[in-house]
Amino acid sequence: MAFFKKKASCHTPHNDAPSHARKVVLVGNPNVGKSVLFNALTGAYVTVSNYPGTSVEVSRGSATIDGEQFQIMDTPGMYSILPITEEERVAREILLNESPDVVVHVLDARNLERMLTMTLQLIDAQLPVVLVVNIMDEAERMGLTIDIPLLQEKLGIPVIGAATAKKRGLAEIRRAIATYTGKTHAVFGYSRRLEADIDSVTTLIHGSYPISRKSLALLLLQRDDEVTALVKEREGEGYTAIASQVKEKCFERRESFHMDLSMERKGIVTGLLADVFRFPAQRRVTFNERLSRWAVRPLTGVPLLLVVLYFGLYKFVGDFGAGTLVDFLEKGLFEDHFNPWITNLTKAVIPWEVIQELFVGEYGIITLGLRYAVGIILPIVATFFLFFSILEDSGYFPRLALLVDRIFKKIGLTGRAVIPMVLGFGCDTMATMVTRTLETVRERVIATLLLALAIPCSAQLGVILALLSKAPGALLVWGACLLLIFLIIGFLAARIMPGETPMFYMELPPMRLPQLSNILTKTYTRMQWYFMEILPLFILASVLLWVGKITHFFEVAVEALSPVMAVMGLPKEVAVAFIFGFFRRDYGAAGLYDLQTKGILDPRQLTVAAVTLTLFIPCVAQFLIMKKERGMKVAMGIGLFVSGLAFGSGWLLNKFLLVTGLL
Repeated sequence: MAFFKKKASCHTPHNDAPSHARKVVLVGNPNVGKSVLFNALTGAYVTVSNYPGTSVEVSRGSATIDGEQFQIMDTPGMYSILPITEEERVAREILLNESPDVVVHVLDARNLERMLTMTLQLIDAQLPVVLVVNIMDEAERMGLTIDIPLLQEKLGIPVIGAATAKKRGLAEIRRAIATYTGKTHAVFGYSRRLEADIDSVTTLIHGSYPISRKSLALLLLQRDDEVTALVKEREGEGYTAIASQVKEKCFERRESFHMDLSMERKGIVTGLLADVFRFPAQRRVTFNERLSRWAVRPLTGVPLLLVVLYFGLYKFVGDFGAGTLVDFLEKGLFEDHFNPWITNLTKAVIPWEVIQELFVGEYGIITLGLRYAVGIILPIVATFFLFFSILEDSGYFPRLALLVDRIFKKIGLTGRAVIPMVLGFGCDTMATMVTRTLETVRERVIATLLLALAIPCSAQLGVILALLSKAPGALLVWGACLLLIFLIIGFLAARIMPGETPMFYMELPPMRLPQLSNILTKTYTRMQWYFMEILPLFILASVLLWVGKITHFFEVAVEALSPVMAVMGLPKEVAVAFIFGFFRRDYGAAGLYDLQTKGILDPRQLTVAAVTLTLFIPCVAQFLIMKKERGMKVAMGIGLFVSGLAFGSGWLLNKFLLVTGLL
């Protein structure tokens, strides 16, 4: 029987590990290296899916260690086995429902004293724990000394010092997983009074549970609702006596139980670390630590962010990706060589002109869809994901979250939302999925709205950067408009939507030089996912546009949008880019790229079109994910609001530019 009842779900995890494979569950605080260890153990054989009844993603993979098959699970970050957030709740459900053969607790060597408290809880629960003291390289660089063998002796479980990002300790971890039986561990006693309280509850518990009665009693005394419901179900009539005893003890210590338990655990950890953890007489402050401090302080963090955005987004993604690489692929390869060759070949093979148009016409699958996907979108996406992976592997994102937390609170979000927001510059569809990591429904809806409205995906961003950089001031106007709308709509949404902004806390991984292997793996995986998503949609869009052309529906749609374009001071040809943008916003940006190369738009019109298209209705893929994550009502509401605001903003911007004479 499962530890907790779960809601039914049609999206259940699965993996290719055989049914007899031993289970290994990775647990620990966020940003301690669990995912790096998971990837090192499983390689590319990974399944990522929602945990049943939740929107929290869980990774599962298989590994062969010493000739034996293992199923590896990477849990969401947790700080305690008493859950507060949905991620912690899911992590505990996995820990207790999956009956793991080995529980690998990964912690940060630099924060050993704080994180060992959860190790005590896992040991108290009599789970088969292997402790991985990770990020040892950074601890050593700071002058910290950790006696791993002595800590292992005190805990009575395998303890491995590791730096998984640098492959250090992986062999020892695999050996510990393969050989550990989980039958021995140390026993830690609390004060006489607390032990008496625990015993008064454990003596009344008679059912069978996946954790020790001591751990169960502590969770009952901490008023864990799920554990209480489970005990009530399994103990039957005996639950009345348990509930009465718990109520009595909670009343007796109503003002101090949680604090007393926390202080006693802290005292045990302090005793464990005696002679194990040593600080240097004069601790060295490394350059990475200085850089970390600069990144979170507004006075230095904002200029650092501007430098990162200038060289990363503008120069690397905009100039190199959307400029140099796109010119080479789209113009040099497709327009000059591939398209003429495939057009002649298709016309020679297919005698019917209407079928020729499907493949190599104005909206042909090959000459338009494939050219957009490979010649324009792919190089931009590749450079963005490479840039994103470098920042991610360096540990910069958590510091960026701290830097923007104060501003984000004004728009109903916390610094945690910086991850989906930044990821939205890669792909808004993926970023909308990541909003599920935010703590409240209110945060998720606001973040989804802002992603749909003012965050351009990498392909769209790259094309627009390349287009507007050729017109002095245009890029500045475009960026200022988007930032202003982002802040205004976020501020209004935070005031209109009920609820409070939650507290924000985030574990800071070390700042370090990114590892080339990690960067390439992450970039390849994201590019593969993105390209497999966009290519079918681009092909479908080309087919629909071809159908629209031969049925003359496309011309009707362009004519219908012409008055709207005229109100914004745009030629009717720009309607084509908006029709493209309905399928994907990056597809629309590519259409705008075509119009600009034909010389149809002046700088003012190009800027108005770029702002309106960036704000325009979410693409089909993003809309479907919005519907899945937030429901049809919210998705439709966001879609209609964003579309109206986009055209209204375009009209206002055009009037402003005409009156002021800018551009």
